[in-house]
This record gives sequence, structure tokens and C-alpha cells, in this order.
Amino acid sequence: MLMPPIIEVENLHKSFGDTHALAGVSFQVEEGSVLGLLGPNGAGKTTAVRVLATLLAPDQGVARVGGLDVKTQANAVRSIIGLTGQYAAVDEKLTGSENLRMVGRLLGMNSDQARSRAAALLERFDLTPAADRQVATYSGGMRRRVDLAVSLVGSPQVLFLDEPTTGLDPASRSELWAITRELVADGTTVLLTTQYLDEADELADRIVVIDHGEVIEEGTADELKDRTGGRSLEIEFANAAELGAAAVVLEGFAPPGGLHRNEQHQLLSLSVDSDTALAVRAIAALTDAGVSPADFRLHRPSLDDVFMALTGHGTEPVDQVNPDSIPAEPTTGNTSEAVNS
Repeated sequence: MLMPPIIEVENLHKSFGDTHALAGVSFQVEEGSVLGLLGPNGAGKTTAVRVLATLLAPDQGVARVGGLDVKTQANAVRSIIGLTGQYAAVDEKLTGSENLRMVGRLLGMNSDQARSRAAALLERFDLTPAADRQVATYSGGMRRRVDLAVSLVGSPQVLFLDEPTTGLDPASRSELWAITRELVADGTTVLLTTQYLDEADELADRIVVIDHGEVIEEGTADELKDRTGGRSLEIEFANAAELGAAAVVLEGFAPPGGLHRNEQHQLLSLSVDSDTALAVRAIAALTDAGVSPADFRLHRPSLDDVFMALTGHGTEPVDQVNPDSIPAEPTTGNTSEAVNS
């Protein structure tokens, strides 16, 4: 028997004045998986996360987490989720241990339970040596780790990571990737928003791309890359004469519009889509014709290529309302970006 998705979003709308931050977004997330929610700044990613985390009420549509409606069962939803926002939401004047113990007490743990949970999370995130230091003295990577630890105090079933590695150095990003993989291996479901497309490629089981508040594509990373144009054989030559000779040979292998010349870099690009055997035959034909490439490689579109093809622009900000500048609407109970409550 198939289990229902742990996150269900159906025709979600949310507007701020004349700006439609979400304009009919729909997607699902399977339990124990990572969904990457991609889109440029202003596309609606953070708004979608805030609706799912009960920080914003939708204008229209339905959103469920763990089968619970985010609008009518907000308190119950908060009991099974954790949220790490774009910026560390811990108290810098407190120590790492104090931050974690404070959240434990807010969640109803007694003093011993909160202390035990804090110690376990500090150990898990390699923060025990810094447990009694003020967070203000932590590096950027350490702050993000303690912020993530705070969101896990309540052992959430679903974790929202809203651009969690923004501003981190490569080593700290890799650490956070490893932690995310461990959480998923332990059964946590993760919804990840990110502008780092390599991050989505590394972590996400499925990807949803949104732009101007609408879903414009979804699938696995491999599916999105294949839909963007599949593979191409890129062949470099030492001079223009060899480039021209090779173009004559490869015309018989190329589909209509599938052979491209780059005179500046002495490069030919032959579209082979998923037929990698075509690439082998093309190189063999060049060898038989006495044309020797200087180099060749099989190129597949990256998620950057996918993003550009789908949205027409990179991940730079576009002219839309930034949802981070909009205060959360009042909800029943206590809700914080750093607190699983």
C-alpha cells in the first residue's frame, strides 16, 4: 500500500498587495526524501516555506504536512516540523548549550531532559568543545550548525532548510551537506530551498523549480538535465582546417540543428542526447577520415544550464517583493524560525 506524501501543496496562493508571491503552486514530498525547491530571489521559495511552517496563512489552496492542514491544524503541524531560516536565529549572547536548553524548555522538557537533549545535539554537530562559549564567538559555520541543532531539539519529522548555506565557505557547506544526508538517513524529510544549484544536485531526490510564484518544472536532477537538451559531444581541434574537415564528416551524424561550430575556440558540438553510442561512432568516423581531435568530451547540461533554460536568467535577484522583508502573520501558539514548536 502506497503511503501518502508527507508534504502536500495544492494550488497555493499568497499575495502581498499587488504582488503574487505564490500563484497556484502545487507539489508533493515523499517521506524520508529531500525535495529541492529552486528559483531566483523573489520566486516564492521562502513564502512557500513560511506557509508550510505556519508562519504565513495562505490566501487560497491547501497545504498539509504529515496529513495536517497548516491553516486549521497549525499547532499540530508545529509539533512535527523544524525550520532553519536563511540567517542564524540563535541568541548570540547565550552559549551554544544555553540556546539548545532554552528551546528544550520552551518545548515542555524538564531541566534534565533539556540538558540531555542539548548535550546529545552538541555532540552530534561537533560543538561540544564550544558548548559553553557565547554564540557571538562562533564562526559562520559553527553558527549554522548550532542553528540547525536548535531546529532539531524537538526531533521533527519534517525539516525546512531555507537557504541554509548562504554565506558559508566551501568547507562549512560540505559539513552541512553531510549533516543533511545523515538526517535523511535517519528518516527525516527535508524541504531544501537553495540558490546553489550544485547543492540541489548533491542533496535533492527531486527538484521543483518555481518562478514568479508558479511551478515551471519538476523532476529528478537527471530528468531536468535531459529535458534541457541531453548530452553533447564537444570536440576541440588544433586549427581551422581540421575543424572544417571534421564538420564535413560529422554532418552525417547530426540531427537537424544538432551540429554547432565555434570558430573562436576551434570547437564542434554534436548533439547526441541519450545515444552515447553515437558519440563513439562519431569519433571513430573522424579517425577513419584522418582527422585527429586535440581533445573531446561528453558534456551534459548542469543544473545551471537547466535553470537558465527554464527561467531565462541566473539566480540573481529579480524585481519582486522579498518575502524576508515581510513580517509573519500572527498565528496561534509560539512560532519561531529557530524553534521546532
